[in-house]
Amino acid sequence: MLRTLLLNPPSFQDFDGGAGSRYQATREVVSFWYPTWLCYPAGLIPESRVVDAPPENLSVTQVAALAPDFDLAVLFTTSPSFHYDLETAARLKAANPRLRVGMVGPHVSILAQESLEAGPHLDFVARREFDYTLLEVAQGRPYRDILGLSYRDDCRIVHNPDRPFIEDLDALPFVTEIYHRDLDFRRYHIPYLKHPYVSFYTGRGCPHRCVYCLWPQTFTGRRYRVRSVANVAAEVRRTLELFPEAAEIFFDDDTFTADALRARELARVFRPLHFTWSTTGRVNTDYETLKAMKEGGLRLLVVGFESGDAQVLKNIRKGATLELGRRLVRWCRELGIQVHGTFMVGLPGETRETLEASMRFACELDPDTIQVSLATPYPGTEFYDWCREHGYLKGEALVDGGTGYQQCAVDYPGLAAAEIFQSVNTFYRRFYFRPRYMARAVATMIKDPAERRRLLQEGRQFLSFYFKRRQGEAACRG
Repeated sequence: MLRTLLLNPPSFQDFDGGAGSRYQATREVVSFWYPTWLCYPAGLIPESRVVDAPPENLSVTQVAALAPDFDLAVLFTTSPSFHYDLETAARLKAANPRLRVGMVGPHVSILAQESLEAGPHLDFVARREFDYTLLEVAQGRPYRDILGLSYRDDCRIVHNPDRPFIEDLDALPFVTEIYHRDLDFRRYHIPYLKHPYVSFYTGRGCPHRCVYCLWPQTFTGRRYRVRSVANVAAEVRRTLELFPEAAEIFFDDDTFTADALRARELARVFRPLHFTWSTTGRVNTDYETLKAMKEGGLRLLVVGFESGDAQVLKNIRKGATLELGRRLVRWCRELGIQVHGTFMVGLPGETRETLEASMRFACELDPDTIQVSLATPYPGTEFYDWCREHGYLKGEALVDGGTGYQQCAVDYPGLAAAEIFQSVNTFYRRFYFRPRYMARAVATMIKDPAERRRLLQEGRQFLSFYFKRRQGEAACRG
């Protein structure tokens, strides 16, 4: 068995690019997600170690110094950080010329040929779900016999057949064991989650057809494959044992409520465990499911509203309506479930009028918190193909090379990239600087000292982000 380093590499300052999140770019408030995808193969490979450089604030030099201790290094990469990560791979090879170096993640899954051509220091790419692919590489099996692998064979690049998606998810190890072994869980922070938190998946894939969503289209597929209720409950119990200080558990499935019956079953099993949890959902979640989840300990639901314009929602095949969004928020408010609403600007069909409609809609819904993202055409998504076909791609750079902050990569007739970029700041200002929201935040800080400290810290980070983005807007106009 090869000694294996599973690395979420350093890149931009405060960049969480190797995370399980769908939008790989620095956010308005510093966030660090668990490197969950790397922890699954780490649990399968006995001679392994996960190193998560961003929250540990490790430099490339510090990471490269680890190379002599390993036979195999695997880097999780993303479209924004890929070229930076290639430099890290080169540094690892220089520190240990015998080291085998590979990459994983959506970017190299879709662009395996191009990735290997661009990275002479890369030996292989593991495409799509890579858990068992990496296990077989670490076992020393011949590359030609490993499904899902693209690799160098002398002067040519070979692509083996795809590995089927994993059906028996219960057979995978508990990632929380690897968190406990290799990571400091206090370093992980998401603004809308209680700190410290622990997150993992109860299933993989998503059955919905959103044109922009990266993971189902490039990595996990558009079918929701799930772990058994008993298996999830067992990892919850183990998490509570390993991390007694954890304030909550976040189930980071693409759409936890995609299987409403299973969501209710999980909630019923969670109820006697008496722990706080949050998860993801859609606007079409029914009242019975919401009520069962609340009774089972649910605190907060992350919901993708995306737009306040009905036609834009149709364009992106969201399978949602404005009225469903209003109904969901009304039900959550009745049940005492907090809502973190996510919105996007720059989606197909976006105009100045639809941007204004989205801002009005967010203020009307009045969720507890929001996130506003620039719609980003990642390679491998239908959104990317549509932008290329119509000539709407402004460039291939998805983030600012110095900071890692998202850049607007689309430029529409009548709505330039600079205006879409500027709308993010306007959106946040319209929502968070309302008297209603500010009064709610003050009330929360008065009641809860821990929330007061968190909100003050995040408020400072947000204002810093806000003014940096203002500078970015000025640069775009210039």
